[in-house]
Amino acid sequence: MKRGMRSVLFAAVSLALAGAGFHLYGSSRGGTPPAAESKKEKSGHSDDAVELSDAKILDAGIELAKAGPGTLRESIVLNGILQPNQEALVQVTPRFAGIVREVSKRVGDRVEKNELLGRIESNQSLTVYELRAPIAGTVIDRQASLGEFASEQKPTFVIADLGTVWADFAVYRRDLARVRAGSTVMVDPEDGGRPIEATLSYVAPVGSADTQSALARAIIGNADKRLRPGLFITGRVLLAAKPVAVAVKSNALQTHENRTVVFVRSGEKFEARPVELGERDSEYAEVRSGLAEGEVYAAKNSFVVKAELGKGSAGHDD
Repeated sequence: MKRGMRSVLFAAVSLALAGAGFHLYGSSRGGTPPAAESKKEKSGHSDDAVELSDAKILDAGIELAKAGPGTLRESIVLNGILQPNQEALVQVTPRFAGIVREVSKRVGDRVEKNELLGRIESNQSLTVYELRAPIAGTVIDRQASLGEFASEQKPTFVIADLGTVWADFAVYRRDLARVRAGSTVMVDPEDGGRPIEATLSYVAPVGSADTQSALARAIIGNADKRLRPGLFITGRVLLAAKPVAVAVKSNALQTHENRTVVFVRSGEKFEARPVELGERDSEYAEVRSGLAEGEVYAAKNSFVVKAELGKGSAGHDD
């Protein structure tokens, strides 16, 4: 059929359908109605992108980061507990057995060296003598009350300098060959703050028959008194490190249309960018293709972007 005849036929069909309330758009293979295109533009959505203002990003707690070189770390997680530094701890024991006549300090009190702790009346001489702090520190235990009998066989006060504490971890036999003194450990006090980087200073040469584990210890500075002896902690021991050219935070990874994507920021839009991943650790993932160094992406709460993209897709289906 010649082109002129096809045009006349198409015009005739269009006119007939228009009379019946139908409309053709674009070519004979179909197209997008202008109203639908306008709706899509106003919503700020496309099939793989969604528009979010800076204010909405802030309200949703979406954290932006730049893709770039990173280091993937092989690690193992150990359970542990905080202990007073036993090398900076003193047990104060009465010189002579007797009756406690005065108690000046309680558990938790800060004391200076030679500060008065209490007074005891000796059973032998019936004279009263003083108990004073041998070091500056914090009273972490007290076994004396007014009028009680104090024995030279039992400490009355325990004082510790909490400027440093011990982080003691249990290492099970399957991991003993990989955990060594000098290894870096990220200590998490599980208080909502950032982990503390420390170094394992000691790995016990013998194990515990009860727990079938061996002790690994790190000494940690505690000037801000954030670490409290007696509380449980976790430690991530770093075993090996591998540099990669491009890495993103693991929280950035989402699944969209059966593909692993990262939401890349461009202007006020986020694009669902398919990526090919390499190795991963607990925090980061290597990106082998799909994302270039320096591109900005949604690193935290990226699921909010995915949800907004889903809303747009649902609107288009309507």
